[in-house]
Amino acid sequence: MRYHNITKDDMLNGDGLRVVLWVAGCAHCCKDCHNPVTWDPDGGVPFDEKAREEIFDQLDKPYISGITFSGGDPFHAANRPEVRSFMAEIKEKYPGKTIWLYTGDVWENVRNDAAMQYIDVLVDGEFVAEEKDATLCWKGSRNQRVIDVQESLKRKEAPPVLHCEN
Repeated sequence: MRYHNITKDDMLNGDGLRVVLWVAGCAHCCKDCHNPVTWDPDGGVPFDEKAREEIFDQLDKPYISGITFSGGDPFHAANRPEVRSFMAEIKEKYPGKTIWLYTGDVWENVRNDAAMQYIDVLVDGEFVAEEKDATLCWKGSRNQRVIDVQESLKRKEAPPVLHCEN
């Protein structure tokens, strides 16, 4: 896995103050994407022990609510195994912190992924420029959903439970 940035004290990518890991690699390549520099899975720098410790240093702070995985797409083939493994490590080490993940894929395609057991909130769907709405919470376009993953998993085949409507 490669990444472009680690953002600290972020309030735009999930509930509370968060640390955000911006991974490299996205196959969706949405028109008017706010972060096209992250599309190339070979871009950025390798995710190493120093980056892991930087994130842990942030998660050690009691006022940090959790981590958000964004990018790029954390579910890109170049990222998925290492993201899943890192989420498992975070959940074990910081059980009170939340994990958010942004993906251009949709819930119906990823809900059975083993990573879902670690994710609290999933923002799904490609960014659609024609549906852009700056008034939305935690998403860029109206087609995207902010999903309460754990409640949705309890429902099995039902539509996902939304963390927030807009």
